[in-house]
Amino acid sequence: MDFDVNTWRSFITVLSLGLFLGLMAWTLNRRRQSAFDEAANLPFSEEPGEEPAGAAPLDAQRSNKQ
Repeated sequence: MDFDVNTWRSFITVLSLGLFLGLMAWTLNRRRQSAFDEAANLPFSEEPGEEPAGAAPLDAQRSNKQ
């Protein structure tokens, strides 16, 4: 069998399609739904009095504005 550039292109296309379909099946799997929901809510999970990591205290922010 002679492997020219078009054979490799066809192989890569079929491989890419297989990977895409596998990723879609993994993403849309109902067993993963709770993990994805939890990850989607991570930006909103901070406690009310807690400052984000790396943020300046609120008093320091106010003094810089004045």
